[in-house]
Amino acid sequence: MPPQLLPASAAAFAPRASSVNVVLGSKVEPWLTQTLKRINRVKRPLNSVPQHQRCLTETLSSPNAIWNLASLMLPKAPESELRKDSNPLIEAIFNYQLLHLEAYIVHVDMVLRNEVAYKLTPDTIESLVEYHKDIHCVNAKANTYDWSEKEQQCKKLHEEFVQAINKFVFTTHVLALEGLEEDGVGELLSGKSEDVKNSVMALIKPLLPPPPRIVDVVRQPPLLPSSPANASMWSQPPTPSSMAAHVDTWRVLPSSPSVTSTSADSTGSIWTYDTQLPSPTPSYSQPYSSAGLFYSTPLVSAPMPHLPLPSVLASQCGVSVGYNSFGWDRYHEYTTSV
Repeated sequence: MPPQLLPASAAAFAPRASSVNVVLGSKVEPWLTQTLKRINRVKRPLNSVPQHQRCLTETLSSPNAIWNLASLMLPKAPESELRKDSNPLIEAIFNYQLLHLEAYIVHVDMVLRNEVAYKLTPDTIESLVEYHKDIHCVNAKANTYDWSEKEQQCKKLHEEFVQAINKFVFTTHVLALEGLEEDGVGELLSGKSEDVKNSVMALIKPLLPPPPRIVDVVRQPPLLPSSPANASMWSQPPTPSSMAAHVDTWRVLPSSPSVTSTSADSTGSIWTYDTQLPSPTPSYSQPYSSAGLFYSTPLVSAPMPHLPLPSVLASQCGVSVGYNSFGWDRYHEYTTSV
């Protein structure tokens, strides 16, 4: 689409020009001819493009050529001052007002973009500025929490709205000229008023508080359950002797009646246990001990059975037996024969 070219009268804070900028094509549309014939009280010749352009320019340049673009229902006072009533009709009458958005045409282009440009009247701009300052800003400050730059931010918000509403220019298709009436007044047709309402209300921005500051929280790494509270993550691992203090004492279950188990407290180590296993009689007199190489006690050979003496048996049986009763007096005969 070709760029939009607006006259100087469409700029912000610019006064209304004495003449409207109208650009027509080489051929005039029939609906425009019918519209101009309908609104003119005095019959004027409309047989050429220059005649249509002169008639349309004079009509739209009249001081009375004011268009009603839309109407806004706005509150009369801040929320804290509105009247409360059980009847909603009474609340609407006393608390709200109807603001008409009036504008005048500054540009008509029927060659490049086929559009009509409207600019709000000074009275409409002043009414919107007062509403924004006395009602909208007051409600915005009351509905937000306090911070150090709240007043400056609200003042800046109002200044931005003043600039935006003075720059506001609404454009629509040239068919909107079908709503033209006598003396150049008119209103938008085909539901274009809703577009104007949405465009104007979009200029009324809310007061946004600053976002919360992000604070970096440095968290320490979690400690293991067995680590002390003041230990760091780079501390040395515990020694086996210190680990033994935290381990519950346990016993080795015997696998045979000849195995005896001892607790860790009696030997000083949880891995030490004593065993007594029967073994064959070694060929050497003294058994070999592996206590220096392994965590175990030396093996003990099975004890030799002791035969009791005859005197001991006699005393245990409680019978007095003589020396000759066992044949000890004939001992020398057996030895001689042998």
